[in-house]
Amino acid sequence: MKGKRLFWGGVAFATALTCSTYKTSADTSSWGWGKVKHVLLISIDGMHAVDFYNCAHGIAGANGGAPYCPNLAALRHTGINYVAAVSSKPSDSFPGIAALVTGGTPKSTGLYYDVAYDRSLDGPTITTGTGLAAATCTPYAPPTGTTTDNDQGVDIDDTALNGGAPNASPTEGGIASLDPKKLSRDPAKGCAPVYPWNFVRTNTIFGVVHAAGGYTAWIDKHPSYSMVGGPGGHNLDDYYSPEVDSNVINLPGVTTLQGVSCATPPDPSSLSGWNSSFANIQCYDQLRLNGLLNQVAGKTHNGRPAQIPAVFGMNFQSVYTGQILIEPNLGVGGYQNAAAVPSPELVSEIEYVDIAIGKLVSALKEAGIYDSTLIIITAKHGMSPIDPNLLVTGPPTTPATLLSSVIPSTESPLTPGGIGATEDDVSVLWLNPGASIPAAVQLLESNAGPIGLGQIFYGPTLALNYDVGGLGPGLDPRSPDIIVTPNAGVTYIGQGSALGDHGGFGHDDTNVMMLVSNPHFSPQTVSNATTTTQVAPTIVKALGLDPQLLDAVRIEGTAVLPEVAAQLDKQP
Repeated sequence: MKGKRLFWGGVAFATALTCSTYKTSADTSSWGWGKVKHVLLISIDGMHAVDFYNCAHGIAGANGGAPYCPNLAALRHTGINYVAAVSSKPSDSFPGIAALVTGGTPKSTGLYYDVAYDRSLDGPTITTGTGLAAATCTPYAPPTGTTTDNDQGVDIDDTALNGGAPNASPTEGGIASLDPKKLSRDPAKGCAPVYPWNFVRTNTIFGVVHAAGGYTAWIDKHPSYSMVGGPGGHNLDDYYSPEVDSNVINLPGVTTLQGVSCATPPDPSSLSGWNSSFANIQCYDQLRLNGLLNQVAGKTHNGRPAQIPAVFGMNFQSVYTGQILIEPNLGVGGYQNAAAVPSPELVSEIEYVDIAIGKLVSALKEAGIYDSTLIIITAKHGMSPIDPNLLVTGPPTTPATLLSSVIPSTESPLTPGGIGATEDDVSVLWLNPGASIPAAVQLLESNAGPIGLGQIFYGPTLALNYDVGGLGPGLDPRSPDIIVTPNAGVTYIGQGSALGDHGGFGHDDTNVMMLVSNPHFSPQTVSNATTTTQVAPTIVKALGLDPQLLDAVRIEGTAVLPEVAAQLDKQP
């Protein structure tokens, strides 16, 4: 797995961005469709539609059979519940959040994975924190191609919660945490580093709303996820992203909503990454939730005076941690069976996030904006497998291992100390120039058993949705040559390392929770297939703007959620 004052992680970014001036307050009287003036977008990473069903209704074998997400369930009474919502494919976090904020798939956004490949770029000046080796780049010369690292590896220091941002407090993190020497470079632009917000090919909801005079904010897990701002790097007035993969530190003054102090780590046995502990991950989410509550109250995430954003939100990590974590001597997360009965550890993480949702609703009411806020709760991705009996974390081999001689060395799992393959419970493969795709497919199919092969996409079955990969006219330099989706439960993450993963195309990976709520809505359940890409045009439309302003919406024909449109049309 890879006219504005900008509050990017609390530290001014030392580039031309620092010449921006403070943006005056926008007149919100003309904002919105019906009564909506604000949109709060929440991603509960990993949260399946069935997780919401079970926690809202209760299920035997968990919490004594009683419901365990009363705040989410309450929003259902004034919300539209999309039970067949489908996330991005691949269902990685990077294309997952891109779907929500652009309205597009990788075909238009160019985002296949946080760690992927681009034939038109060259590698970084220095080796990234996750092992992408330094490479050469000759200005205006033909590119050699490179794995693209948009994960924690491009932080100045990914062991630090603030990502190593100069002169930042220990809990800050944002674009000042990015190390330009670790970014991929574009030889066509003189080998300039490609910042995450320029790596995405299309604009985003934040760019559209910001251009219309709206104040915007977002909170996420890596500085590289500043990609959500879209091209230009100036569309987020407040971006906050303490590094989730950093070492766990003391958080004085932070107490979880269940009363657990984070002044010292509640789980001192697991300090190498916040998501390696059921307890510590809640401290990490609480730190960021405190920033979001500040924004609801008309402040920046770190408490400076600001506007209440027109569009804002964050992702939660706790549920996904509860789904996959094996914590020696402390507990095992995940599910008990194919009915998605959660383990006690996962119940605890869902309960924490539910309390956080309740706190956010209360804060919206205290700020006097609950009635005028559209709340969208969904997920970047799901997690596979739900059924623990299907889990295979150590297949005899992997697609990238089989093809190691015909894929770039930076994509090979056999490269010592390298960043590794783009493989979780999917394998996304880019071949070396001139390598035979049919021959590679034949090799994979002849090893169907060892790799747990489910389905292969290549040629027309891949190009139909992702364009033809290659370098040259009419070709997409980021589109893979082959995508392998293994059988349900098979992952390529290593024996016993986790209870599952995400990235694949299967139901467990992609059928995510999606609830759209406003106190003026009548309750509704929608069983027809919908996609998370429809969230972006719906947000833009709800704020009274034209969804066609989103590049990906025009390119792919992404529709506004019609049920939301109908409810908003009823409002005076």
